[in-house]
Amino acid sequence: MRLRLPTSVSEARQCLSEGAIPVGGATLVWAVWQRDGFPEQAVSLRNVPEATAVGDGVLGGAVLLHQVDDRVPEVLRTAAKGVGTGSVRRTATVGGNLAGSSLRDLLPAAIVLDAWAEVLTADGVDEVDLAELEAKAPVLLALRWREPVRGAYAKVADPAGGEVPTIVAAAVDTGGVLRVAVRERYEVSRGSAADGGDGVEELFAGALAGVSEAGRALVREQVARVTGA
Repeated sequence: MRLRLPTSVSEARQCLSEGAIPVGGATLVWAVWQRDGFPEQAVSLRNVPEATAVGDGVLGGAVLLHQVDDRVPEVLRTAAKGVGTGSVRRTATVGGNLAGSSLRDLLPAAIVLDAWAEVLTADGVDEVDLAELEAKAPVLLALRWREPVRGAYAKVADPAGGEVPTIVAAAVDTGGVLRVAVRERYEVSRGSAADGGDGVEELFAGALAGVSEAGRALVREQVARVTGA
């Protein structure tokens, strides 16, 4: 397998147009390739500046999870720190987690930041919302967001050890809008309320109606942290 390491967006686009397969940190695809066979060529964005940027409202898709630090909002930083083991975080990338994983631990944090994505195709760079990122799993060049006033994130493992951990993220933006996202098993629910903490019960009656009682308790805890209620 030939690994291509472009140093610009235009070079990366050329690699994709020539059939190179995005590799990310290879934490998810390596086992599949060992089983099914390696592609003729793969491409990593780790040398592309736009894909390795951190801070000022942007997080590059090729950034390793252990590199996500205090240059990004706490809710996103906490999410990255909670993914896998230390060895996983030293190889797994932001793009791999958001666009290449079925778990997507970073997704709830991205949702409450009202984030959007810049994705790379053979034709250029497009801006897409998180729903399209989830549905199509494109090559993530960078994640961008609006700075929150406050954010909170919690990940709680199933006591029996057999289920996917529940994740709850919450944030309040500069306009006082509360955003909440909940991952239970592989499903992500999300909703927003204009009146901050007072709108939580309305969310449970609407956008978050499918959240379990345990999940609702965790939502209330995180909302209290960001609203001071």
